[in-house]
Amino acid sequence: MEFSHKSVLLDETVQSVVTRTSGVYVDGTLGGGGHSNEILKRLTADGLLIGIDQDAEAIEAASNRLSEYVNKRIVRNNFENFTEILREQGIGKVTGIILDLGVSSHQFDDGERGFSYRIDAPLDMRMDQRAGKTAADIVNTYSESDLYHVIRDYGEDPFAKNIAKHIVAAREKEPVLTTFQLSEIIKGAIPAKIRQKGGHPSKQTFQALRIEVNRELSVLEDTLTAMIDSLEEGGRIAIITFHSLEDRIVKNAFKTAENPCTCPPEFPVCICGKKSKGTVITRKPIIPSEEEMNENPRSKSAKLRVFEKHTGK
Repeated sequence: MEFSHKSVLLDETVQSVVTRTSGVYVDGTLGGGGHSNEILKRLTADGLLIGIDQDAEAIEAASNRLSEYVNKRIVRNNFENFTEILREQGIGKVTGIILDLGVSSHQFDDGERGFSYRIDAPLDMRMDQRAGKTAADIVNTYSESDLYHVIRDYGEDPFAKNIAKHIVAAREKEPVLTTFQLSEIIKGAIPAKIRQKGGHPSKQTFQALRIEVNRELSVLEDTLTAMIDSLEEGGRIAIITFHSLEDRIVKNAFKTAENPCTCPPEFPVCICGKKSKGTVITRKPIIPSEEEMNENPRSKSAKLRVFEKHTGK
């Protein structure tokens, strides 16, 4: 299956982050290479792009797409290892970083990957297929309490308790191994009245499992400070999120980087000594135009936030 992914907020992201045409840029979620291609178009011969992705199919697709450019390096890894990757590449500071979070269109549409509740497939959901734990492992081995917390916290599903209960009851009869199997169980856990009104009943649980399998939120939370610290003076980081949990992490990380002071508000002067690392460029997130939302419905929930590094404030 050909790797296809329509890059969301393409121009807005690249324009926000490319501040110097001879700079060093990192695309931490390379995917099909859409954002990287636009960055490379703008770079001079002494500029450099480092593309990172954990998905083997994405690496192959992006390598083919970007084959005409010599000033690129493509690395199969998780952006959580960002600092080590830069060290291995002999890079100190970088000019810009892009993260386009979530799942690519290709991963959703590839029937074998198990990301979609609309295609019957093994319950996998690993972005890096070298990783050990699959969605099936979680569904069949987590306790009812742990399943409840995953679905509630990462899927924000009001029926999380009932869904977890139904999963545990179903797996006692036979292992839950496919997307359609799980979808039927979820459907049975949600009242018919609610199912008729809302979207697909499996949407939030599938999101929750995907986040748990790939540790998406903890990876993001644990990496943002290192990424901001790696920026050169005036360098920028631009992050596209697709749900409120990711967006909250990015918003809070940028806000703290801009104003890290922990002194009580009644203190007349700061004594904690924590200095601002820069400025939040996007006071409100940039969202796709109506035209883009119509052309690419998956872009509807996208939000872009940008931070610029300044030291010595």
